[in-house]
Amino acid sequence: MASSSSNTPKESVVIDCGRRRTSCGYCRSTRHNSISHGMWANSLTVDDYQDLLDHGWRRSGCFLYKPEMERTCCPSYTIRLKASDFVPSKEQLRVSRRMQRFLDGALDVKKVDNLEDPNTSIKSENFSRPIAEESLAADNEEEDEVEKSLHYLSKQIDNVMHMLIEKGEFPSGIQLPKASVKKVTQGKRKLLVNRSEDLLYSSNIAFQIAASIKRAQSCDKVGNNSKPSGVCEKENESSPKIIAEKLVASLDPTVKNSGLSIRACNGHINFYASSKQVSLSGSIQNAAVPKKSRMKHDIGGNCFIGPQHCQVKKRKLEIRLNRSSFDQEEFALYRKYQLKVHDDKPHSVTESSYRRFLVDTPLLQVSPTGDSTVPPCGFGSFHQQYLIDGQLVAVGVIDILPHCLSSKYLFWDPDFAFLSLGKYSALQEIGWVKENQVYCPCLQYYYLGYYIHSCSKMRYKAAYRPSELLCPLRYQWVPFDIARPLLDRKPYVVLSDSSILQNGESFLPQITDDVMGREFDDVGQEDANDVPVLEDEEMVESELECSDDEPDLETTSYDPEIGDVSKVLLGIKGSRVKYKDLRNVFGPEQRSYLESQLRRYRKVVGTVLSERMVYSLG
Repeated sequence: MASSSSNTPKESVVIDCGRRRTSCGYCRSTRHNSISHGMWANSLTVDDYQDLLDHGWRRSGCFLYKPEMERTCCPSYTIRLKASDFVPSKEQLRVSRRMQRFLDGALDVKKVDNLEDPNTSIKSENFSRPIAEESLAADNEEEDEVEKSLHYLSKQIDNVMHMLIEKGEFPSGIQLPKASVKKVTQGKRKLLVNRSEDLLYSSNIAFQIAASIKRAQSCDKVGNNSKPSGVCEKENESSPKIIAEKLVASLDPTVKNSGLSIRACNGHINFYASSKQVSLSGSIQNAAVPKKSRMKHDIGGNCFIGPQHCQVKKRKLEIRLNRSSFDQEEFALYRKYQLKVHDDKPHSVTESSYRRFLVDTPLLQVSPTGDSTVPPCGFGSFHQQYLIDGQLVAVGVIDILPHCLSSKYLFWDPDFAFLSLGKYSALQEIGWVKENQVYCPCLQYYYLGYYIHSCSKMRYKAAYRPSELLCPLRYQWVPFDIARPLLDRKPYVVLSDSSILQNGESFLPQITDDVMGREFDDVGQEDANDVPVLEDEEMVESELECSDDEPDLETTSYDPEIGDVSKVLLGIKGSRVKYKDLRNVFGPEQRSYLESQLRRYRKVVGTVLSERMVYSLG
């Protein structure tokens, strides 16, 4: 495991393992049909790992692996999402609201358990199901109305942003994010209890616009060592606070016509209502007590919904981001999760296997620098803890890299399965990327690991839209909506092939959000397998199979740049040397064998990384 001491070398050192054949954890084939290329990493810079991700690699502890896409039984495509473009589905919004109702004490856990748990007794299920269904139906009806209002307000903000660009208030060359307005929970309204109006909705779009402007300004300054005159003044004008005030000034007339008032508050755009609230069409409706807040009783006469009338216990959610390290409480939760959710055998879930899989990391830590190149937490491997009233309920294992947050694994308490913590944590991680773009503009993406189209347990990843898949040959990113019909035909596809994608729109079906929601946004799938399964470790522990005599499947003609191994950086007895300076040290047979290994290595990591990372010879 890489150390963070000052003596740690700031370079990547890898040991090439070559081709590996293992049993597949996805299709459950008894044969060793899962084929990948593997490397052990003694140390790995965050920049090099970012580039490896963008070449189809992943890590399991300190072991790096990349599927041989043409050979393996289940081709695995790297999938990512640009956080600022993320559009949550109805189910994802419901997950957030369900969590908030639980924290507010408005969600009746017993009724939800009876409704969702197939093992509940018939007597208990018949007793509570009608009431629970009525409660959830009322929730869904109100949520649909809220969604319409949020969509309407988001659209108004989008219109105003484009208008301000046309007026020259914002730079014309920036890439505008999509506005997102969110409902404000009861807990956050406490500061407004003495006021006549109530905070309903809020948007942080000003922070995202500020990040986009900052990125554009950074690009303009490349190659110019001196700051142009007026830069400081422009930077002040592009602060979230000033941007929010500009948006509010333009939105105010439209919002007032909808029965709301609007204010800018420290970069946030807040929407308030006193006695009226907005609907989808912008028409005015009298504000009423939400249906879910009305008094309801079960057969025994006990109130179970209605926080305005009943004494409810509020809960506190705390999210902590810690550097990757062993924690006994985390391991206990991991063991509980593996045994109950994945049905692992007790003897297979050990502390040592947990450390190798989710604690050990080769990534070299990068501390915050105070400028716009590193987020406040720094770069490296982290464990993100979710605690409710001090109880650890979930842990997300993530890597924070120069351009992305890469989700590696999530384990959660099965007793809290009704909260869909897999989906909830993904939404939090996407939100984290959005928020930290202000501090680190280059950090824009959320990587969800591998997407396997033939594996139903992996389909939920496509519900985070709009996502992209990595072409396994040219390493270009292709929108999922383009890749999907191609993958419906066969498991391995060169996604960026111009002959396939030419006029692709003509044969691509129009996929609506509702269809995506039904097919990919399934709660059961997500709860069954939140992130890449534990068989990643099985790949690490399986026996290495020597297969250097097997020819590579070539999809392109011989590339002389790949074949030229003279610049590959070697590490031998503590020294660093290019292969061309060491070639004459080896005899003909040794030289022929080593060069074949270096060509294979150069092909799987790319020419740039092969000349930057250290290929260790011992």
